[in-house]
Amino acid sequence: MEFKDLNIKDEIIDILKKSGITKPTPVQEECIGIIKEGRDVIAQSQTGTGKTLAFLIPTLERINKNKKDVSALILTPTRELALQISNEAEKLAEP
Repeated sequence: MEFKDLNIKDEIIDILKKSGITKPTPVQEECIGIIKEGRDVIAQSQTGTGKTLAFLIPTLERINKNKKDVSALILTPTRELALQISNEAEKLAEP
């Protein structure tokens, strides 16, 4: 499966490719479509399996960059995880 099969925007696919990410992981394949539909997901998998991108990709796709209001809020249990997610979001939000 490819990211395009998950109906991910080309601009995000291009950013992923620049980072060396060419294929979705199993957790991404399972979760991205469900999240894009606006449904809730609870996923559990080992560290390094792509959980962060599994929710960030569809979340960022739904954000209207022209709106100045808050479009998404991501809560984390630790500062370390918040920084990790923030770093990944910044990479995906490149123009």
